[in-house]
Amino acid sequence: MPPKKTIPPMLANALLYQPETLVLNSCDIDEVRNTVGQSFKPHNLKPVRHTSALESRLHQFSVGHVSFHRLKYGGEVEVDPECLDDFFLVQMPLTGKADISCGDCSLLSSCQQGVVLNPTQRLKMHYNSECDQLMLRISRLELEQVCSRLLGHNLKHPIEFDCHLDWLHSPAWLHMLEYIIQLQKDAPDCLQQTLVSRQLEELVISTLLSQQPSNYLEELTQDARSLAPRHVKRVEEYIESHAKDPLTPGMLAEHAGVSVRTLYAGFRDFRHMSPMEFLRNVRLQRVRESLQNPDNHQTVTDTAIHWGFSHMGRFSKEYQLLFGEKPSQTKRKAQA
Repeated sequence: MPPKKTIPPMLANALLYQPETLVLNSCDIDEVRNTVGQSFKPHNLKPVRHTSALESRLHQFSVGHVSFHRLKYGGEVEVDPECLDDFFLVQMPLTGKADISCGDCSLLSSCQQGVVLNPTQRLKMHYNSECDQLMLRISRLELEQVCSRLLGHNLKHPIEFDCHLDWLHSPAWLHMLEYIIQLQKDAPDCLQQTLVSRQLEELVISTLLSQQPSNYLEELTQDARSLAPRHVKRVEEYIESHAKDPLTPGMLAEHAGVSVRTLYAGFRDFRHMSPMEFLRNVRLQRVRESLQNPDNHQTVTDTAIHWGFSHMGRFSKEYQLLFGEKPSQTKRKAQA
């Protein structure tokens, strides 16, 4: 077990003395539940003991699709958000402890052990009265897109991180946190600039992907020998811009200037899928983007057909395997 480390002062004091980041300072259980629910998602919140008083405080700021939070309930509480659905949640207690039920696992989180909570896992959390946490809320869609860009292909399965986060023993993670928090303190206006916020957003996501064990970590950290040849990249680019067209392996091979056999070998060796599987995943991603648009009033079936899917049962199964939810659930959340 690694030796205990102390929390750097920059992180221990993160956001505490900045009135502009304070969004909640209340003892009212309903106000606390509603405000925290707006920052994360609606959830059930109840004190563990009826006589337990709350002195809750929440600070926060955003960097693109990533938000930083400092949350202390100030009393012993149970929180039940069910599944996070649309985001990953990183929790790093600075003081106190949290008992977390995560799927089939039970986790104890403290100032020496943080957690990464995945969107599809069923959650229940029990915080003691001293629990004061630094938290990161990371958009699931944005993280998946960054991961896809780093891999050079669409994801075949939803990303799942190891829930245990040894954040105090990861210099890359610590320095990333300190840099962004210091930047927010000294130059908060720059975080609102799109050029800056996009870079910082990707810094957070790339650091998590490269430092935290997941089902994609091995592929993400492969050396330069895994770089795909030009004909593979050329076909990927063609598929991205012609996903609506009725493409065939022969047409793709002709566009790349190679044989069908060479094309399939390139995708197998460097993308771990066939070119037609890549095309299917691109189309599934386009369906998802359409369903997530609240202004799209097409049915799920019409949207799927628009992107080339004719077998609805197979489409629904492949969509759920890739994104961890049914297409109807994606549409329902967008319309809500």
